[in-house]
Amino acid sequence: MATLTTTTASRTGSNKVRDRRPGLRGTSRPNWLGGLLGWMWLAIVAVPIYWIVITSFKTQSLYFATNPLLPSSAPTMDNYLLVIQSDFPRYFLNSVIVTLGAIVPSVLISFLASFAIVRGTGWALKGINSLFLMGLAIPLQATIIPVYLIIIKLGLYDSLGAIILPSIAFAIPLSVLVLSNFIRDVPKELFESMRTDGANDWQTLWHLAFPLTRPALVTVTIYNGLGIWNGFLLPLILTQSPDKRTLPLALWSFQGQYSVNVPAVLASVVLTTLPILILYVIGRRQLLSGLTAGFSK
Repeated sequence: MATLTTTTASRTGSNKVRDRRPGLRGTSRPNWLGGLLGWMWLAIVAVPIYWIVITSFKTQSLYFATNPLLPSSAPTMDNYLLVIQSDFPRYFLNSVIVTLGAIVPSVLISFLASFAIVRGTGWALKGINSLFLMGLAIPLQATIIPVYLIIIKLGLYDSLGAIILPSIAFAIPLSVLVLSNFIRDVPKELFESMRTDGANDWQTLWHLAFPLTRPALVTVTIYNGLGIWNGFLLPLILTQSPDKRTLPLALWSFQGQYSVNVPAVLASVVLTTLPILILYVIGRRQLLSGLTAGFSK
């Protein structure tokens, strides 16, 4: 009886403690303030996108004569035809070459360096890791003059390679940070079991580390690809010929001496954004899992 009474009292006490927890209350108050702020933020993000899309279907004269937030009563595709006829395929191809030419080497180098930093030993690898982390503290704008002089010395000025090489260098530090933290979260027992089975470092790298870090690889690919695709400073400083322009520089084609063809510019913006949007739709699950993992320790 004494044991039963003690057990009942302990259960009653534990139930009281559980009842005091805020997460287990019977009723919960709705977070009106959080919901209101969420809808306000959605409006702040959605209104500019809505304005860009509807304006791209207006004529230039109608754009100045009507309310900018009202859709056109007679939408037209002339702006998109003008953009396509203004060497847009050439600029698009240049952007694709620059983005792929920078992303593939930077992700590959970052993955190999991250695996060596996490699984390797020695003070040299720690120094290399610190060197990569120092790259995060140096902005692109602060190094544009040295980069320009180096490109001139290498004879790469006014070429797509002049954009690709600096883009690789500036994409590696963040990629190494993300990938190394992701690889560090892989249990050591998995590496040891593969070593016991006779696998060497390269087999462990491609058959264990690579599949498990795929979300992080997608994350750094999309993040760096977005930055390189929308890059403006490097193409502006390191190229000169019109046939070497990328999509951000192509917006200048619709800027006159006294006016700007705003609907054509926004049509170019829509066409420029579509590849990134498609890439996000394809890899959004891997992107979200990569952003929320790898930093749990």
